[in-house]
Amino acid sequence: MNTTRHWPKRAFILSRALSRAFSDTPSPTFPLKHVTRSNFDSALVELRSHVRAADFVAIDMEMTGVTSAPWRESFEFDRFDIRYLKVKDSAEKFAVLQFGVCPFRWDSLKQSFIAHPHNFFVFPRQEIPLDRTSYEFLCQTTSMDFLAKYQFDFNACIHEGISYLSRGQEDDARKRLISPKGDQLTHLSHNLRETMDLPLVRVADVLFTERMKKRLGEWRDDLLQNRVGGPQEEKVPDDLNQQFRTVFFKMRPALSLDGFTSHQLSLIRMEEVKNDHQRSAEMKINAAVGFRHVIDLLSSENKLIVGHNCILDIAHVHSKFLAPLPSTAEEFVSCVNKYFPSIIDTKILLNADYTLQRKMKRSSTSLSSAFSLLCPEIAHGFTRNVLSYEPCVKVEVHVDEMRSSNWNSGAKHEAGYDAFMTGCVFAQACSHLGIDFQLHSPSENLTQNEKLQKHMNLLYLSWINGDIIDLRTGNRSAELSGSNMIRKPYRKILFKNIVLLWGFPSKLKPSMIRDCICKTLGPSSVISTYCIDQTAVFVQFSKAELASDFLNLKETLEQSNDAISHLHPLSQLLEGGNTRAASYETYKEICASPISKVLFADQAEAVGIKWKTELLPSDKEESHDNTRSHLESAMDSPQAVQKSKTRNTEDVVNDSSNKRFCDDIIDSFLKVEKIRRTTNL
Repeated sequence: MNTTRHWPKRAFILSRALSRAFSDTPSPTFPLKHVTRSNFDSALVELRSHVRAADFVAIDMEMTGVTSAPWRESFEFDRFDIRYLKVKDSAEKFAVLQFGVCPFRWDSLKQSFIAHPHNFFVFPRQEIPLDRTSYEFLCQTTSMDFLAKYQFDFNACIHEGISYLSRGQEDDARKRLISPKGDQLTHLSHNLRETMDLPLVRVADVLFTERMKKRLGEWRDDLLQNRVGGPQEEKVPDDLNQQFRTVFFKMRPALSLDGFTSHQLSLIRMEEVKNDHQRSAEMKINAAVGFRHVIDLLSSENKLIVGHNCILDIAHVHSKFLAPLPSTAEEFVSCVNKYFPSIIDTKILLNADYTLQRKMKRSSTSLSSAFSLLCPEIAHGFTRNVLSYEPCVKVEVHVDEMRSSNWNSGAKHEAGYDAFMTGCVFAQACSHLGIDFQLHSPSENLTQNEKLQKHMNLLYLSWINGDIIDLRTGNRSAELSGSNMIRKPYRKILFKNIVLLWGFPSKLKPSMIRDCICKTLGPSSVISTYCIDQTAVFVQFSKAELASDFLNLKETLEQSNDAISHLHPLSQLLEGGNTRAASYETYKEICASPISKVLFADQAEAVGIKWKTELLPSDKEESHDNTRSHLESAMDSPQAVQKSKTRNTEDVVNDSSNKRFCDDIIDSFLKVEKIRRTTNL
């Protein structure tokens, strides 16, 4: 290998490393602009200019939790639509405490990206009275402990966090605060309120009101332009000017109205009060919109939005700032694509390219891991084995008057710094994909870049089994080749073969449940069992017919309650009478509920599921005709016959309280023996 051509680059890296190693000046801390409600207005003005000039904007969030119950975790057996429902539940239940926004702009002169990291503290404070209910959200102990571990400032969030209104809440506020009835809340006399209640039905009143509105506007404009120090003499003594005279009242300019009837004065005052009320309401609503102004800015500028594993982030944006989340993934992506037509998930990029995966050395694709491996010069500042590093895209940070390209590692898990890391990972990933920023011009739009198009608007709905949702269509999208190097493959799941079980005796483990069923329907009848929590399992049958047979058999056993039922292999599963069974669609119904109980069995009860067995629609009419044969054939097994033979019938007969039970056992045994002999013949 010819190393001569690599020497200048290595010598340059080594010289920089040595200069930093022997420098007496310590690296400064990472510059990050913290934004609370006290400096929000000025920060928003600055952010607006940065976003407009940006090539892309990276975002990140810190939340109060992720899952509202253990069974709401993402499971291998979750169907595509179920995964969306779990994301929806998380976004609806938990609050966003920090929102990181970091615009990145390529500077062709410096051959570097200029980043402006902003760390917004957000808190859902009710600034205006929309209704009598206050905001509520859940806190997950593990998430709160995690934030505290990284010195999250909860006081700043609660006391100084920026409030917000969603678009829907803003519309409701305008209907409540800006309405005809609002005028009646002003401190007017009783007679004036009566006059205000009268609609303007006469043409003369309408014309008069419009003329007065124009005249009052002209009077205000004259005051602002002339800045007069006292009353002015009107040069044109027409009737209108004689009726309006500028005077001073408590050291402020005011109007003296002469020559108007009481009805006309009421109309004038009504219009003034209405305008004042509307202006005041507009100011209150605009202030209450709060942080959503940032979301509106990102949407209106139509910039490329970059996140890392950001499906939950996007769901929070929809839920908190746009509108309530819809019930289906298709409706969700339609709305998201309307407001944010260009989104890149760096997790998609890292797992879609073989070169990047090799660069990651098959390690975790977490944000901090990707940042450390792909952006070592930015993350570590040449403090490690620098000779092995490849040159990475340069990034310079600008915050207020501070300019820095040399700093200590920032505060991980602060949303602003995580957004910065996300943007750096994206820039470096683009470089590995062959995008040369040195040839990038300000007029180019990354959203139109051909090399990014196949990765655009694809988000991991679940990282566990590679479920990807296409934000353009709402459909499930297959992972690109080379994306399965890190995550182990999962077997194919046929959801029509799955039965959901819950409420069974707590002593039963999934393996014991599988044994009970296999003794009844055959050793190969069950492919796998999957534990949802301590109260529920999925059972995947080898055939859909076996799932149906199991549900029918369970219902028959619970209805018969005879001796055969008590000796049946499934009796252990049905012990206690609380075992419930249903198809996979019932699981979807339970997951779709806004209720979140800790245990799945309690959740099902809270949702309102009272029945013990849900038969498949095609089987409900045939259940009583076919299941008795399964019952008898199960008793035909050698284990069941042996169990009947070894029973000490004399002890049972002598016990008068069990005589009827003994007769049932004997009759059942004889019946089974008769069937055996007939079959053998």
